[in-house]
Amino acid sequence: MASLARLRLSRKLPLRGVRAIQTSADTTTKIQETPEDSSKPFAVKLHEDSFRAYRCEVPELEVEVSKDQLLTMYRQMQLVRRMEMAADALYKAKLVRGFCHLATGQEAVSVGLEHGIVPQDRVITAYRCHPFAVLRGGSVAGVMGELLGRQSGMSHGKGGSMHIFTPTFFGGNGIVGAQVPVGAGVAFAQKYMGEKHATFALYGDGASNQGQVFEAFNMAKLWNLPTIFVCENNKYGMGTSAERSSSNTEYFTRGDKIPGLQVNGMDIIATLQAVRYARKWAVEEEKGPLLLEFVTYRYGGHSMSDPGTTYRTREEVQRMRSTQDPIRGLQRYIEEWGLASEQELKALDKDAKAEVDAAVQVAKASPEPKSEDLWTDIYYKGTEPPTMRGREREEVHHY
Repeated sequence: MASLARLRLSRKLPLRGVRAIQTSADTTTKIQETPEDSSKPFAVKLHEDSFRAYRCEVPELEVEVSKDQLLTMYRQMQLVRRMEMAADALYKAKLVRGFCHLATGQEAVSVGLEHGIVPQDRVITAYRCHPFAVLRGGSVAGVMGELLGRQSGMSHGKGGSMHIFTPTFFGGNGIVGAQVPVGAGVAFAQKYMGEKHATFALYGDGASNQGQVFEAFNMAKLWNLPTIFVCENNKYGMGTSAERSSSNTEYFTRGDKIPGLQVNGMDIIATLQAVRYARKWAVEEEKGPLLLEFVTYRYGGHSMSDPGTTYRTREEVQRMRSTQDPIRGLQRYIEEWGLASEQELKALDKDAKAEVDAAVQVAKASPEPKSEDLWTDIYYKGTEPPTMRGREREEVHHY
């Protein structure tokens, strides 16, 4: 028993000489005066421990951002958080049924990712897909309609929380880890078609031990695919801490010959810089796949059926909310760097809330799918067969 205790202790100790990743949301400093033109970039510097690298160099700590970009990111982070808060309330009112997994606390990952890629890049993720769906061309109204199972939903009310798509967002996916090989397949298609774009395949620390994840790693490296494998490490896979489920919790090192980067996933400027670095690696430099591990935190439970406090303390959640919140971190940057006043940011908050409230009303007013809608969206438009048989041989639908 003593040797087992020593083994468990040794797993939690950091490697000698290796500094821990910084997870504060507000450690970036401004090193250049802000230009009068709000669209012009200026330089800031990330904390020296914002990144840790495996088989590659860390990104530059000096980052160029603009006032317009930071304010846009702030509003988007507020918007997707308000959306998740509304989904929470609707679920508790029993208007949202089935599974529902919220990304409250992880906004720096989705918004930072969107600002580091281009519209033609592809994104695919798992359960916490609502923010990505909005940022990749969808709408809050479309997400809320889908959660309520209404025709106004992005999948016409027939998909639900984990099945929302856009032309460049290949959805949330309900099978643990299954989106990772699909993402590698999308990247294969991009390379086959000669596209100069990348696919970002996101998964959680809970899915990191799936065999198909490692199979996808192998194929992506073998074929030098422009795949960025992104682990959103929010510390808990369902109700199990990373330390209890993974012998190696440094997920950015688990790609074998695939280089990796661990990132402060609570500072949106760090996530932005990491995504820029990853895209340049895979697309411009054609170096093949790369692993990104965003160290982040979810405030709620794994899903709406999980209170989130049986495997961690309320004090832990409150400490993260009060000291490392990604939105508050960006708010501090904006105010201290003189980009906007507290009143101006409150106006953005109010605008985001109004958009979400209006989207909820649109979703509630939308009708439920019709019975004949069961026969639609099975085949890609234009490829449907002349007829299709239903559950019974006599159930035949003519297109």
